[in-house]
Amino acid sequence: MIKFGPSGNSQSFYDQGYKHTEQAAKYCKDLGLDCFEYSFGRGVNMSEGKAITICEAFKEQDIEISVHAPYFINFANPSDEAAQKSYGYVLDSAKYLRLFGGNRLVFHPAAQGKATREAAVALCAERMKVLRDYVYLNGYEDMYFCPEVMGKLAQIGDLKEIVELCKIDKIYLPAVDFGHLNSREQGSLKTVSDYKERLEYMIAELGYERVKHFHVHFSKIMYGAKGEIKHLTFADTEYGPEFEPLAAALKELKLEPYIVSESDGTQAEDAVAMKQLYNKV
Repeated sequence: MIKFGPSGNSQSFYDQGYKHTEQAAKYCKDLGLDCFEYSFGRGVNMSEGKAITICEAFKEQDIEISVHAPYFINFANPSDEAAQKSYGYVLDSAKYLRLFGGNRLVFHPAAQGKATREAAVALCAERMKVLRDYVYLNGYEDMYFCPEVMGKLAQIGDLKEIVELCKIDKIYLPAVDFGHLNSREQGSLKTVSDYKERLEYMIAELGYERVKHFHVHFSKIMYGAKGEIKHLTFADTEYGPEFEPLAAALKELKLEPYIVSESDGTQAEDAVAMKQLYNKV
């Protein structure tokens, strides 16, 4: 079943006097949402006890929880020491994802740096094979590890690159950030056909069953010549993409992803808006 929810908490969450992640479970439930993404973007700094109380709160409300691994991950860094740190960031995030009771972990795969694109992508792929081995060794193969489509041209992670990385192993599931994709492709996503073209490519390469429940990030994003500049809200009328054509494409192709709103400060409200638009299509 398709799911909608926010990445982190909206400003309204704090304006209503809430402070703790445990409270986000009922907050999301009261809005009619289905999921929530917790970000370890700045590092995994949490006690196991805290993670267990978060798990209990979300389980009680039947809200599914995913995590975003630290932003420092870079599997194209030429340093083997840096690569070891990146493996650690993913595995630490997976440990807490399990404590949360979730099974989806999103991560940024790499930055190109000074290498050629081809060399950086190849190194990232080799490192993700090593990561796969670590995942199995640590017993996390029942989870999905979701490399994300990135918004800046200097980052590894256009749609084709992400699909190819996901061919490494079944533990990898695409995290398609359509705002990022629209930014790096300079406003390419406008019509139902635009979305269907990307979705059908994924299905052709990875198979329908694999793509059916893929991971989605969605927000409007300001972009320039080098790609993403900053996340916006659904109130913005200058930049895209719009969600309604994606909703129509998902229904036509019978896809039911896990859709996370990453709007700037209105992520819960915009997740509600997406769910309402989807139900109207």
